[in-house]
Formats: sequence, structure tokens, C-alpha cells
Amino acid sequence: MYVIVSPVKDEEAYIRFTIESVIHQTLRPGLWLLVDDGSIDQTTKIIREYCAKYEWIRLLTLNRRGERRFPAEIQAFNAGYELIEGEAFEFIVKLDCDLSFEPTYFERLLDKFNEDETLGIASGIYLERHGQDWIPIKMPEYHTSGASKVLKSKCFRDIGGFVAARGWDTLDEIKAQIKGWKTRHFSDVNIYHLKKEGSGVGLLSVNSMHGEIYYLVGGSKLFFALKAFHRIAVGRPPVIGGLMMIYGFLKALLQRRKLLVSAEEATFYRRLLHQRIKRRLITVFGKGNPDTTPSSI
Repeated sequence: MYVIVSPVKDEEAYIRFTIESVIHQTLRPGLWLLVDDGSIDQTTKIIREYCAKYEWIRLLTLNRRGERRFPAEIQAFNAGYELIEGEAFEFIVKLDCDLSFEPTYFERLLDKFNEDETLGIASGIYLERHGQDWIPIKMPEYHTSGASKVLKSKCFRDIGGFVAARGWDTLDEIKAQIKGWKTRHFSDVNIYHLKKEGSGVGLLSVNSMHGEIYYLVGGSKLFFALKAFHRIAVGRPPVIGGLMMIYGFLKALLQRRKLLVSAEEATFYRRLLHQRIKRRLITVFGKGNPDTTPSSI
């Protein structure tokens, strides 16, 4: 059995797509708790419509107002998780409410866990609309979409849950891998992101946040330099996006922000990033298979 916790705020334009996707799953959740984080639009009204029809859909209202900032999303998730922690479930799902996906989405993901007992965190690959096309967002193989993560409950407990801070969706993977769990996304299982990244806060803020997160999770300076150069060349927007990423990193560095990772976790993560550099070099010089997932923090 799996349960879903969905932090949500002001998603009236998209939430019906997500709810309809869940209720039409070939393998439905035992419980779906939607945690409204102070919506001022019709979001809660829409959720209540479905709660009245389906007893396994529930609503928790936090009654907060104002602009939603990190780590409010994970604080809302954690508030919902506290309510269901005593329930019996094998998997916990963090699901955003600006998504749509096929009826077999969760059944196919849970099959992946059944095939590999060491799999701890998984997602599909998410796609965003560009013009008339849905384009998959490239991610390293071990990275899972923060918008829709499935975690084995034992793995979730092993890592101590989600840390309510920017970078939570990288930190969970670092902690899980150190404890012997595999984390990965599956490119044959699609989830459609109905809002482009940055549509809420703007692309410049997103790039700055990526730089800040990279610092907080103790990433390799070599990898960061390569990534910043790449984003200057081809980022969104070009040049400025990369510069804002550097700004976010340097701001956190100069503020001497406390890292989210231990020394062991930082060393592990740097090693993981250096392995990606090595694989890319092997690919460039034609001595190995291409690394088809080069992006993401």
C-alpha cells in the first residue's frame, strides 16, 4: 500500500488535472492527504468536492497566508506526514498538484521497487511543454523529481524524512545512497509538469537558488565551475542565468551558511559528481557509452 501527501497552495488552474490523474490510477493509494498551505483561490473548494466523493482523499488546512517561500512546501508536507505516520503503508509519495500522468504511473513505479529491493527513492521523468511539444527535463540517473517522489517507507525513516530546507530533494538522495539505498528516475515512466520551472518566482531567482543549494549540499567546486559555465552558455536565460547561479553560491559562501550535509555526506556527493565528470570525458573521447542525463543539481 502507498499513501500520498501533497502540499498545495493556489493551484486552482491545475489541481483538477492532478486529482483526476490520481483517481484514475490502476493502483490507487490507500490514502491521499492534501495539505493546503493558505490558498486564497478556489483550491480548497475543489479539494473538498473530491473529498465528498472519495473517502480516501482528505484535506488538512494550515490556515497560513502570504507568499509561499521555502521551506514552506516541505513544512506543509511534514505537517501532513505527522498525521499519517501511524498508518500502515509500504511507500510514501510526495506529490505536487500541478501535474498530470498516465493511469499506470504509480503501478509501474511500484513494480520497479518490486524488481529491486534496494531501490529506496524513485520517480518518473517529468516533461514540460515547449510550444506544441512535451520535452523531458534531463536529470542524472540517480536524481528523482522533487515534484513526484516515491519512497520506500523504510528508506524514508532511515534518512530521517525530508529536511525543511532548500536542497531537500538532493539531500534525501545523498543520505539514502550513503545508507545503501538506490535512487533513480525511470525515463519510461512519464509525468507532465503543467507549469514551467520558475513560473512562480522567476528564472533568475531559480538560478540563484540552484547556486545556493549547490553550496548547502557541499558540492564539488570543479563540478560547479563546469556547470556554471554551461549555464552561462546555454542556460535559461543565457549568460544571466549562469551569473545568477554563481551569485547564489557566493552569497551563501560569504554568509557562511551552515551546510545541510555532514563531512561524510559532502565527500560522498563530491565523489558522485566527479564520477559524472569522468563519464562525460570518456564519452567525449569516444571510449564509452554516452551519459544521456547530464543536467540537474
